[in-house]
Amino acid sequence: MEIIINSLIVLTTFFFMEFVAWATHKYVMHGFLWYLHEDHHEPHDHFFEKNDAFFLIFAVPSWLGIMLGMMYNQYVFVWIGTGIALYGLCYFLTHDVLIHRRFKWFDKTNNRYFRAIRKAHKVHHKNQGKYDSKCFGMLIVPKKYWEEAKAKPSRNKQKHKNAGAV
Repeated sequence: MEIIINSLIVLTTFFFMEFVAWATHKYVMHGFLWYLHEDHHEPHDHFFEKNDAFFLIFAVPSWLGIMLGMMYNQYVFVWIGTGIALYGLCYFLTHDVLIHRRFKWFDKTNNRYFRAIRKAHKVHHKNQGKYDSKCFGMLIVPKKYWEEAKAKPSRNKQKHKNAGAV
């Protein structure tokens, strides 16, 4: 029973982090800490951005939850910290690897969910300023982008469809 409860704590924290990330992105990154996030919305040719500092904003509570929970035998904080860390890993893989392709690990990935995420993020970056942006979340995609991704066939299906054409 304990493993089920701990797993639920991790999953609930992971799910809740999408809303924390949305609010942080909208009200902090596009708010009073815009000076750290601004370079993420501007074209550049360097690998690191000031925006990368936000990694610490999310990593520190995760680390503290795991470390202090272990030190004081308060394991609920270990599982909360683990949920935050897992969300951070998914955020990194989604944002830095799949969307911005800072690492070329999954370049051939082309499923509907990832196309919808890329589209929503592209809409977010369409406005390069602090105000009037849309789509502040990461893993939960607005329905209209799901529909657009469904309507647009994947590159692989297009290749197979045109394979016999002369």
